[in-house]
Amino acid sequence: MAARALQLTPLPRPPSTLQTLSRIAVSSTPFKIQSSHGAAVLRKTKKIEDQDLYGLPKEYYDDEWQAQQREKTKELHQRRQEEDEEEERKIDEYREVGMRLKDYPEEEVQKARRLVSSFIKSAEEVEEKIEEAAERGELTELVLVVIWNRLDLARRDDEKDAVRSLDLLYRRVETEILKREATPAMRLLNDLLNLHDGFNDEGWLKECKKQMVDTFPREDPFSILVPAGFDVDTHQGPLRPPLEGDDLLLRVDFVREVDALLQEVRYEQSEVENEQGLDPESVATRLKQQEKQRTIRLVLALLDLAVNLKW
Repeated sequence: MAARALQLTPLPRPPSTLQTLSRIAVSSTPFKIQSSHGAAVLRKTKKIEDQDLYGLPKEYYDDEWQAQQREKTKELHQRRQEEDEEEERKIDEYREVGMRLKDYPEEEVQKARRLVSSFIKSAEEVEEKIEEAAERGELTELVLVVIWNRLDLARRDDEKDAVRSLDLLYRRVETEILKREATPAMRLLNDLLNLHDGFNDEGWLKECKKQMVDTFPREDPFSILVPAGFDVDTHQGPLRPPLEGDDLLLRVDFVREVDALLQEVRYEQSEVENEQGLDPESVATRLKQQEKQRTIRLVLALLDLAVNLKW
């Protein structure tokens, strides 16, 4: 019993040096494997990058070329910004054009727009349409504003054909309005100018003289005491003088108004600078000035005819 009790359980022997080294070697193996795996990944990544860069131009590696590309990008952004600003400016201009009709009643604006649209669609019958509208009293300042708005938009959009047509329409409507609102002297002047065919000045002056004689009342001493149509020699004819109407036009009034008109036109002409360019706008301006000079010459001829008129 005592011998069995004193029997000790054998203790494990400490590991030898050889076993310790073996364990260290075994435990260090994974680290070597991981290190070699990372190097392989780096080599593979570099190989992919080399494949991606293959085929690019040599300038890609040039710092100066890259600086030029950055400058081009900056210019592109600047140009885009300028285009946006130009677009914003046009929007503001269109808004300004629309604001011109703000003070007019909406119903009247719509009516004027429909009238202008009918003028544009009538084509060759536009003269008749304008005269009919004038007789109905539909030609107003609002109609001119609507036409001017369309003309302004066409100019901003550089629609040359539309600009030319709308400009002619505006001037024709304006002329009709002025004719309706003009004095008898200005209406007679307009009628006399329209008689001219552009070629035969002598025949035109004869026709104008005949119309002046029929329009102006006689200014000889006998006409003051004797009514028109009474023959002094035979003492025959109407004795009752004709009733003077509101449209009665005296020659002196015609001469005075035409002379004042010429003075005003000449003053405006002196302030206009002569256009010397060959661009379309300068050429159009010169043509308009030539047409004005031609009209002034005809008006001067009519004024001289009225001053020296003999019955």
